[in-house]
Amino acid sequence: MKKYLLLALAPIMLMAFKFQADDAIVNALKGGNPEQVSGYFDSFIELKLPDKDEVKNMGKNQAGIAFSSFFKENGVKGFELTSKREMGESVQITGKLQNAGKGYGITLRLKKQGDKLIITNVRIN
Repeated sequence: MKKYLLLALAPIMLMAFKFQADDAIVNALKGGNPEQVSGYFDSFIELKLPDKDEVKNMGKNQAGIAFSSFFKENGVKGFELTSKREMGESVQITGKLQNAGKGYGITLRLKKQGDKLIITNVRIN
């Protein structure tokens, strides 16, 4: 009986982890912490920053440096979530990065890899 109960609860537990990963990324963005966000980057991601060409297959370390530099150069201090959608094995988070000026729109695409979510695409405009 315990085995069946555990099997029935396994998907719920996995979904709870998925939401925790989403929440951790959103909270890191709200706190203006690009280093914490980049910890969720895949080994290679697509990165698009304002006034720069989109880079496909950018390494995790290089993308983390570019992402952190963008936050520092533009005084990003927070994040306002506007949408979070689940599409099968992937999640899309959309919102606005807040700074002293007009702010920037941001979209992150995440996919499930093993038992965790990783960021595969970041677009800031």
